[in-house]
Amino acid sequence: MDILDFLAQNLIYPLISTKGKVFFKSRVMIETEKAEEVIEQLQLKTEEDCRRVREEVKKRAGQLRDNLPIHKWVKEERPREMLIKGGADKLSLSKLFAIILRTGREGISAEELAKRLLNRFGTLRGIDSAPVSELCKIEGIGEAKASQIKAALEIGKRLSVESAQKQKGIKSPDEAMGYVAEYYGPYLRDAKKECFHIILLDVKNKPIDNIEISKGSIDASIVDPREIIKEATWQSASSIILVHNHPSGETEPSVEDTRITNTIVDACKLVGIKVLDHIIIGRNKEDYYSFANKGLIR
Repeated sequence: MDILDFLAQNLIYPLISTKGKVFFKSRVMIETEKAEEVIEQLQLKTEEDCRRVREEVKKRAGQLRDNLPIHKWVKEERPREMLIKGGADKLSLSKLFAIILRTGREGISAEELAKRLLNRFGTLRGIDSAPVSELCKIEGIGEAKASQIKAALEIGKRLSVESAQKQKGIKSPDEAMGYVAEYYGPYLRDAKKECFHIILLDVKNKPIDNIEISKGSIDASIVDPREIIKEATWQSASSIILVHNHPSGETEPSVEDTRITNTIVDACKLVGIKVLDHIIIGRNKEDYYSFANKGLIR
């Protein structure tokens, strides 16, 4: 085995002491005879010699790691062990995805496969928005791995929804927008079609249920006020909040948005149901439009 490959495989790095003596930092013991052989073969005499070798060892270690199954990595470098020891929040996205993927393919580790996934789609939202068929275009990711990825991302969304469901009452437009951001944001911000939902609330403005009323084309939804009233009265809702997304990312309401809002407000008044707000979701968390905040709902 090449001496540099030996160092890389065992993560052995040469250093030089203040007295000019070469020594090695590693996670494994290196015998004196082997250490002397390394020093002689690599002609390690100065700090610059050691630095040059350390850089090459790091480079080769990375190459070896990417081409080895994770279970053959140095234990301290394995994503699962790193998570157990230091916590999930300390791991990079590629290592987290490596744990989800579990295995790579021949010649490529799970972490290298994860890096290719991230490079292809750029962000978690990009991966989340991509259909399974697109994920499977990455060599080494089949339907099983793509399903694992989608399941993990869905768990993250449901964690956000679970947080929103703890809301005891919505008392202001800001609280309404916070609820919408947590409950609907993960699903509607990247939706390709315009979706119209209602939040049903009891007499204390506590959310009772969330109902999808319509899913339209890429730029329009068909909303029937009678369907909204039916859902609200059936669950004895005292008030409602309207929610829909703009696939374009722009949150400014269209003429049709304003018209349908006024129609729903007027229809609900006839049966004693109050419309507290109509919130339009844009592309990012800070992108929203509140009719109540703008004084358009009274």
